[in-house]
Amino acid sequence: MDTPRERLLDAILGHAVFDGWSEAAFRATAEDCGIDPALARAHAPRGAVDLAADYHRRGDRQMVAALADAALSNLRFRDRIAHAVRLRLDGADRELVRRGAALFALPQHAATGAQLIWGTADAIWTALGDTSRDINWYSKRATLSAVYSATVLYWLGDESEGHQATWDFLDRRIEGVMRFEKTKAQLRDNPVLSKLLAGPLDIIGHVRAPEGQAGLPGQMKEDPTT
Repeated sequence: MDTPRERLLDAILGHAVFDGWSEAAFRATAEDCGIDPALARAHAPRGAVDLAADYHRRGDRQMVAALADAALSNLRFRDRIAHAVRLRLDGADRELVRRGAALFALPQHAATGAQLIWGTADAIWTALGDTSRDINWYSKRATLSAVYSATVLYWLGDESEGHQATWDFLDRRIEGVMRFEKTKAQLRDNPVLSKLLAGPLDIIGHVRAPEGQAGLPGQMKEDPTT
């Protein structure tokens, strides 16, 4: 459905490349769409910030759709994650992402930026069939959020052919996570450490993933363009 906010998002992309996700870009976008600035603000209360967040979420949806069509059954799980991240970045405009990274690095927008990154990690894990509902639900998304953030920053400055340096960087980050998970499993299976950590482990064992509670990590805000 072609909503006013969706039209604003489509129209601001050409402005944001040159002016960033700025007030100037938002005003020019409203003019392009023939929408009064006050009415445009009603559809996007934070102006370009809301549209930048919509652009990020649109990328997540496109990635999930591409993953649904991908042949992943023969891939190792770590390779499925790498493939998902590649799909996410391949579908993005690097200059728009660069401008967005600058926007969400500002203190007043940092929380929104962190939520968007968490949402991407959640979208990837959910699309790949993650069924964890305990502390692993959080740790998987936190770890992937860190990997994704680092990979995006590397990608923004990568001039290698086909962004091969970025994909090599991503593989190294995932390899590091796999080594950490292996070490964690070894420590958990150590009888001495298990006894020493019995109390904290018991507390952690009661942690559960959120069930439709707005505002918790990984809960995507309703997108008004859908």
